[in-house]
Amino acid sequence: MKTMKAARWHAAKDIRVKETSIPIPKDNQVKIAVKFTGICESDLHEYLDGPQLIPVDEPYAPNGHQGTTTLGHEFSGVVEEVGKNVKNIKKGDRVTVEPIFRNPESPFITTGEYNLSEPLGFVGLTSNGGFAKYVVAEDYMVHKMPDSMTFEQGAIVEPAAVAAYAIQRSGMKMGDTVLIAGAGPIGLLTVQVAVATGASQIFVSDLSENRLKKAKEVGATHTFDARDQDIPQKIRKMTGNGVDIFIDAAGAQASFDTGINSLRNGGTAVLVALFGKKVTHDALNQTLRELTIIGTAAYRNIFPQVIALISSGKLPVEKLVTSVISLDEIVEKGFEALTNDPSEVKILVDINR
Repeated sequence: MKTMKAARWHAAKDIRVKETSIPIPKDNQVKIAVKFTGICESDLHEYLDGPQLIPVDEPYAPNGHQGTTTLGHEFSGVVEEVGKNVKNIKKGDRVTVEPIFRNPESPFITTGEYNLSEPLGFVGLTSNGGFAKYVVAEDYMVHKMPDSMTFEQGAIVEPAAVAAYAIQRSGMKMGDTVLIAGAGPIGLLTVQVAVATGASQIFVSDLSENRLKKAKEVGATHTFDARDQDIPQKIRKMTGNGVDIFIDAAGAQASFDTGINSLRNGGTAVLVALFGKKVTHDALNQTLRELTIIGTAAYRNIFPQVIALISSGKLPVEKLVTSVISLDEIVEKGFEALTNDPSEVKILVDINR
């Protein structure tokens, strides 16, 4: 049996780089030789507190996957082999992967809302993923990349799609003002998408000085230490009546409250962070101020636009890469670095290094 090196999740704080079998594509699957894979916040959650989405107690129904899992769902590579039913993808294609599983029996598939089909699952969480030399993905997940796009950029399409979908759902218009809470990878990508969409003022709050500096570099017009109690008052002073849009990419009671209080009457809040705890909310305040609060689950129907924006140069996602490491270094220089070093933003794993 042929084997390859992969970063495998066994339990919280237990990720091992070891040999595992090379996957074989089924009839509707594509086998990809991976080039670069990004470490995502949800990978970090699995490392620190997992299992969260990884199926341990019972198998993931659509494919039977359970237990020890090769992580990694933000990746790019070259098609190595295709299953016999795959039509539009061929060996040698440069690709990136939209890793969300679609349950064919779900009523949400026919409406195009495939990100709402249940059970929720992703390559690299409910199947083996891209922290390996090879990975298989369903044919509907695979998107071709133009030659003008690098494999490094291709590995950031997935988180950029989260940011772009949040902005799309917010209804942001040219000239709108926006507050983004949290300057991690998703928050910073949201800054870049807001710039590309034509936002006039972009406010960013975070606890890390380094990340706020990065936010300025990629287009934020104003930054705040998230501990500042006067953010809503300062924003109202600068905008006249509050921001049009609030994007919560931090996911805590404090960020939620600050954002809601910074919105203009009639404004829109979009919750993109994975909130770890319940938040309390003043529904009467929402009613009297006619606020709209929207949740977003990953993304849908937006990968082609994100690929086009990145390849055109209007979304310079590569600016967020702070380190490129080898697979052997993934625990120490990847997961541990992201846990302990706030200057790290997006770490890519070069699978062939």
